Amino acid sequence: MSTDARVEALLRGEAPRVLGALVRRYGRFDACEDAVQEALLAAAGQWPEQGLPDNPRAWLIRVAARRLTDQLRSDAARRRREEGSASAGELVSPAADEEQPDLDDTLTQLFLCCHPALSPPSQVALTLRAVGGLTTAEIARAFLAPEGTIAQRISRAKASIKSSGVPFGMPAEAERAERLRAVLHVLYLIFNEGYTATAGSELVRFGLTAEAIRLTRQVHRLLPHTGEVAGLLALMLLTDARRAARTRPDGSLVPLAEQERSRWNRAAIEEGARLVADALARSPVGPYQLQAAIAAVHAEAESADATDWREILGLYEILARISPNPMTALNHAVARAMVDGPRAGLGMLTALERDDRVAGHHRLDAVRAHLLEMAGEAAAARASYQRAARRTTSLPERRYLESRAAHLAGAAS
Repeated sequence: MSTDARVEALLRGEAPRVLGALVRRYGRFDACEDAVQEALLAAAGQWPEQGLPDNPRAWLIRVAARRLTDQLRSDAARRRREEGSASAGELVSPAADEEQPDLDDTLTQLFLCCHPALSPPSQVALTLRAVGGLTTAEIARAFLAPEGTIAQRISRAKASIKSSGVPFGMPAEAERAERLRAVLHVLYLIFNEGYTATAGSELVRFGLTAEAIRLTRQVHRLLPHTGEVAGLLALMLLTDARRAARTRPDGSLVPLAEQERSRWNRAAIEEGARLVADALARSPVGPYQLQAAIAAVHAEAESADATDWREILGLYEILARISPNPMTALNHAVARAMVDGPRAGLGMLTALERDDRVAGHHRLDAVRAHLLEMAGEAAAARASYQRAARRTTSLPERRYLESRAAHLAGAAS
């Protein structure tokens, strides 16, 4: 690993701890977060050239606290000028902020960034900024969004937290489980966007998948006996294990059935399978554990033909009962088709065509096309592939769907 990469990894790991130290002392999440970002940028510029300080976290806390107190003094001076007041108020010494440097605030920060007052896109952006340590520009590049849009989203999120008056700390016991669900959902969204980008020329954005796995590992370290945390980490590892085989050298998509399984990451598969097996044995069953169990069945099959589709179908039936949603229903339909034939799967798609959450989505068209192709209805399948290609904003997915349509057209001629 290069020096720059080591510094980047260290900074992202320290970001929530440094922010937590400042927020505990000053109680100003918005101002503290800005100061921490400045300290991270300063470290990224200095440490690769000058070497790491003896205590990197203390260095970051000290620099961030100085930036913060400078800003607070500037704000206080501006208010005095505006109000004509001689009272500046007392500021805390930056050095005092270095107390308790070993506290890990990752989970507290995640709970704060996933406050229910924020929309999911705002939760994602703020989590990547405040907990992941990514700059606004990095987040914008990851989501192919204008930097100004991401900056506004983060600014509004911080303003919402400030206006809510929520203190820095773990939420009350009554709301902790619900907030944890929000945290896991945000990490799941970050991973999914990285694993299959919704737009652009690349199928995978490795920076997002790696960040989601890193943050989920931290939550698992802090909550090792929570089954759904282990399930989500297992799901990410088992899914990401296929990454090297998902694209060809030209970046085109390789579907699961055609992937060269020798290229799958066996260490990640073994870790993920172990995590989900342990979680299912000792915890109430949850949707992330079930999705991880499905991924494990795929991962442990020696070939596509050896996949135990009956087991996968049974798992999807349980998942559909405890956590129904249209994407689960789409995958459930594929599993049903693999066990009972394409007509059975196509029958399950009828209800989804009336579901506003997925009607008109390219994935519904793509699944329908696949099942129609299995049923031997080449013309109808080709039309569905073409419709799916028009609807997706992902260039690799569009090219794959167009290639399937062209293949069917060639076979018919």
